[in-house]
Amino acid sequence: MATKNKTEVTEFVLLGLSSRPEMQPVIFGVVLVMYLMAILGNTLLVLVACSDPKLQTPMYFLLSQLSLIDISLTTVTIPQMLVHTLSVDRSIPYNCCMTQLFFFMAVGSMEGHLLAAMAYDRYVAICVPLRYSAIVNHSLCLRITLTSWVVVSLNSLLYSVLVTRLTFCGNQITHFFCDITPLLKLSCTRPVVNEILIFTDGVAVVGSPFFFIWGSYIRIGIAMAQMHSFAALRKALSTCSSHILVVLLLFGSLARMYLKPSSSYDLDQDRQVAIFYTLISPMLNPLIYSLRNQDVKRALWKLFRKLHISDWLSDKQRMRKKFIRTKG
Repeated sequence: MATKNKTEVTEFVLLGLSSRPEMQPVIFGVVLVMYLMAILGNTLLVLVACSDPKLQTPMYFLLSQLSLIDISLTTVTIPQMLVHTLSVDRSIPYNCCMTQLFFFMAVGSMEGHLLAAMAYDRYVAICVPLRYSAIVNHSLCLRITLTSWVVVSLNSLLYSVLVTRLTFCGNQITHFFCDITPLLKLSCTRPVVNEILIFTDGVAVVGSPFFFIWGSYIRIGIAMAQMHSFAALRKALSTCSSHILVVLLLFGSLARMYLKPSSSYDLDQDRQVAIFYTLISPMLNPLIYSLRNQDVKRALWKLFRKLHISDWLSDKQRMRKKFIRTKG
């Protein structure tokens, strides 16, 4: 096997989604529209969860945190990709690349922990509804959120430190952001120890929320099978369906991207999965949670009416001042 030449890397070059120049404007336009839709949709969810008194519940607190995570996930990766798409220089300094890796891994892992907390919220609401307010409250949700941030931050720090200890034999990353798998691919020798640590740590940190979620849904399924009221069963299904869909989108993408050795890394397929995970999924999540949720739709319409009235009053006030100045 040929020996790769070791080089001291001070910057990386992100090759992006495509190397074809004629595709860059198309990619830029499509990604920009989807990015703005993701930011707008998740921002609206945060606003309605914070402004509507009827949504001041633990479930909507967790939903607003999930929206903030989706905003962060897209913002960590997509703006830089948009700049590089229309730029000749696609380089990123080494330290910036490691920083992006840290925040991407932290925010991405945090989404799984929030979905696990939301599954627990649904479990308590369906299986022990009479004790829901005593068990699930804002204090518990805040403690879960803060603890999860500590865990995922330490996990991401471990990932980043492992990557900084690698020796690279090139600086061209076949990706649109600094992700751990293409960075491992650039290593001069196969980083077996790093792969084992990353795989086992990933199963523990990312896999544990997944198994907790499905354990919760097994209990929920048993409780639903014992329901005699069709209305209660329909409400329970409606409550859980959106969450299950988001869980499948997230963990399906994560498993496809990371739970495999770097030797089986497929450049094109994994970039497609990455764009789905970092952009399409955050864009779809607000739609999934709002289209079938009457409380969210009611709060959104209330917010839109409030904003419309505010604009109308502002216009009337400006016209009144203009009229007074004209008369004077």
